[in-house]
Amino acid sequence: MATTVVGAREIQPARFWASTNGKKAVMAVTGFILLLFVIGHVLGNLQVFEGPAQLNAYGRYLRAVPEILWAVRIVLIVSVVLHIWASIALATRKMQARPVGYANRENVSSSYASRTMYWSGPIILAFVIYHLLHLTAGVVHPGGQFIEGDVYHNVVAGFSVWWVSAWYIFSMILVGFHLRHGIWSMFQSIGFNHPRHTPILKKAALVLALAISLGYISIPVAVMTGLIK
Repeated sequence: MATTVVGAREIQPARFWASTNGKKAVMAVTGFILLLFVIGHVLGNLQVFEGPAQLNAYGRYLRAVPEILWAVRIVLIVSVVLHIWASIALATRKMQARPVGYANRENVSSSYASRTMYWSGPIILAFVIYHLLHLTAGVVHPGGQFIEGDVYHNVVAGFSVWWVSAWYIFSMILVGFHLRHGIWSMFQSIGFNHPRHTPILKKAALVLALAISLGYISIPVAVMTGLIK
């Protein structure tokens, strides 16, 4: 009897990994890691309002220790891959549980953000890839020459092109929706879904998502309006 219990305990982690709750846990942990990066990234980017010297100094600081930079990049890449894998696995499991859709579907309890999570995710991923090619690698840089190390110039030149700014703003709106639902889902996954706390946590998720999204959007808007030159 004891051997059976031990055996059950030995295979429990594997079962948890394969379970719906396990995949939700992966989503929550990787989502939290990505949330920390998004917050840090927007705070760094907002230094553009302090002028070229400050933003370029920030860029040099990030590249000062390549080992740390690549360690962070690897963690982010792994988190993105696991986040996508878990979301696809959960979506597949949901479709398998109900292969035939509702005849008259009414989204009573779900928010618009939650209903768009699965299609907004791929769009955000496409934006991230473009953003890296645009302002990190400089491979795609409409609006002017990409100057290595001159972050301020690259940002202003890039966002001076209206459709680049429009694409960025649209993507950041989707990021806001994604974060609003994702942050709340993260709270649920770790058990913070008590009726007493739910309204507060939902408002906190909304405020944080809005702050992050508007912070990012303020940069192309400032460039297009001439506030940043």
